Amino acid sequence: MDTERNKEFFYEIKKHLTKARFYHSLNVAYEAYRLAGIYKADREKAFTAGLLHDIMKDTPKQEQLKIITEDGIILTPTEKSSTKTWHQLSGAIYIKKYLGVKDEDIISAVRYHTTGREHMTLLEKVVYIADYISADRKYPGVERMREKAYRSLDEAMLEGLQFTVIENVKKGFPIHEDSVKAYNDIAISYERKKL
Repeated sequence: MDTERNKEFFYEIKKHLTKARFYHSLNVAYEAYRLAGIYKADREKAFTAGLLHDIMKDTPKQEQLKIITEDGIILTPTEKSSTKTWHQLSGAIYIKKYLGVKDEDIISAVRYHTTGREHMTLLEKVVYIADYISADRKYPGVERMREKAYRSLDEAMLEGLQFTVIENVKKGFPIHEDSVKAYNDIAISYERKKL
């Protein structure tokens, strides 16, 4: 693990995040590292992506939007209204532009850790699930989710995406296009494996 670089990131996220979010980010980094070991993903990249995944989460929305638009990204109507997902995009831009992260695998894992996407990489799935099951998570069903995560990454992905879609529908929120594509992709792949 690039401990010097991660030490820099440790202090950087501490400046950006509330105490609770900082604690969550550390937990996600350790969980991503553990899952990467189980599923043979790159543990160093998993730890770093987990550490950085929420770096922009506590940044005001207007500042996040500024980072996104200054990067030349035009948000879709769904993305514009899904302000809770802006931090994944602004975070990916921020770590690349301002922290000098050059590894596209890490940038992509940060970029899709909330919505997922079609044809997710192993590292993206690891960080997505680590965010769901980190040690600080206490929601009803988290133990079942942890069991699934240690048994089958795709099974856990399917449940995580179902939860996201159902919660958004219940609240009357739009469903991010990437989440729909991720769900369909994982559901089709998972069904094929069962045949």
